[in-house]
Amino acid sequence: MDTTATEVFARHESQVRSYCRDFPLVIERALGPYVWDTGGRRYVDLLCGAGALNYGHNHPEMVARVTEYLARGGPVQSLDLHTTAKAEFMSRIATDVLAPRGMDHVMQFPGPAGTLAVEAALKLARQVTGRTNVIAFTGGFHGVSLGSLSATSNPTLRRGAGVPLHNVTMLPYERRLAGIDSSELLDHMLRPSSGMEPPAAILLESVQGEGGLHVASPGWLRRVQRLAQQAGALLVLDDIQAGCGRTGTMLSTDEILEFDPDIVCQSKSLSGMGLPMAMLLIRRHLDQWEPGGHNATFRGHNLAFVAGVAALDLWRDGLGDRVAALGEAIGDSLRSVAAAASEVGANQVSVAGRGAMRGLRFASSEQAGAAQRGLYDAGVIAETCGGGTVLKFFPPITTTVAEWEGFVGVIGDVVLETARSVEAGSGQDVGRRLEQVA
Repeated sequence: MDTTATEVFARHESQVRSYCRDFPLVIERALGPYVWDTGGRRYVDLLCGAGALNYGHNHPEMVARVTEYLARGGPVQSLDLHTTAKAEFMSRIATDVLAPRGMDHVMQFPGPAGTLAVEAALKLARQVTGRTNVIAFTGGFHGVSLGSLSATSNPTLRRGAGVPLHNVTMLPYERRLAGIDSSELLDHMLRPSSGMEPPAAILLESVQGEGGLHVASPGWLRRVQRLAQQAGALLVLDDIQAGCGRTGTMLSTDEILEFDPDIVCQSKSLSGMGLPMAMLLIRRHLDQWEPGGHNATFRGHNLAFVAGVAALDLWRDGLGDRVAALGEAIGDSLRSVAAAASEVGANQVSVAGRGAMRGLRFASSEQAGAAQRGLYDAGVIAETCGGGTVLKFFPPITTTVAEWEGFVGVIGDVVLETARSVEAGSGQDVGRRLEQVA
C-alpha cells in the first residue's frame, strides 16, 4: 500500500468515503477482471464498480474506439445537441435492443447517473398521471438524490436526507416477509374501496442488487404489472444494476413473457467501460415532456456513446451465449461452496441472485464480513449487501468459465475457513492463511 497516497485521502477527502474503508488499496492499473495496486499486487475485482464495469476494466476494443474518437477531434460535451456518436448509439439501441423486443419506446438521456434516471422517471410519471404517490418495495435501492431516496428503503441512507421523504408507499418485496404476498396486498390497496389514492407509478427491480440479491418471480412481476395497468399507474423498471447483461440478457426481464414496463431506467454499464451515462426507455405515448422540461448539462456523454456501441458489438458477436454459460457455472459452483460451508458450520449458507449477479447469504453480517475480509487478504475484492449478510460477486460478464473456476476456488477456501472459524468460536480473519490468487 502507498502510505503517502492514503494519507492524502485521509487528510483531504470527506468522511463520506466508504468502499475504500473496506478495500484500502491504491489502484494504479486495471485490465479485465484485475486491478493492480501501487506495490504491484494483483487483485481480482468482483466488485466491478458496483455493476458499472460489466465488461471489465478497460476493454481493449472500447479503449481503442474512444482513443480514436478523441484523436480525430470528436466532441466530448454537447448538451443534447445532435452528434454522430449519439446518432450511432441511438440507432444501435433501436435496432439491437428495442426492435427485437417489439418495444415502441423513445430514449431520454438525463444527467449521467442512475439516480437521475429514476428521478426523471418518477417526475414524468407524476406529470403524465397528475398523481403524486409512488409504490416502491422494501430492500429497493434507487439512488440517494431526494426523489430516488424517497423510494429507497435503507434507513441509514434515508436519515441522511435531513428532510421528510414523502409521496412513496413502501410495500414488502416478494418473499421478504413470510406469509405475505405483497401483490395481494397491493391488489387490496389499489381497490377503490381502500381509500388509498391511486399511484402515479410502481417502481421495482427484478433483482435487488443492494437489497440482498432477492429475485422476483415472473409470476409476481406480471401480477404487479397487471395491477399497475388496472390502476392507471406507470410501471417503472429500475434496471440500472441488473441490466446490461448482468443477469444474462440486455434487459433483466427479457426472459419473462408478457412483462413490458412503461419506463426502463438504465445506467452503470450502459457505456461499456464505466463512463458516466444514464438512459430512460419511455413508451412512446408517455413521452409528454415539454422541450427542456427536464434537463441537465451532461445529457449524454459522447465518449460513453462510442464505448456503448462497442459494448453492443460484443452482443452481436455472441456474448449472450457466453454469459449464459458463465451464469450457470457461477450458480453451480457457489451452490457447492454453500453446501460445503453449511456442512462445516452450524449456520446455513445459501446462494442468492441469478445469472452473473450472485452472492452467498450468511446467517449474520459478522460472518459475511469475516469472509469479505478473508477474500481481500487473499486478493479478491467483493462487497456485501442486504444489510451486510450477503457477500456479492459481480465478475465481468466477459469472464471465461475457466477464469471463474480459479476465482471461485479462492472463494471456496475462504468461505470454508470462515465457517470453521465461526464453528470454533475464534472469530479470526482467515484470508491471511490463504495464498493470493495466481
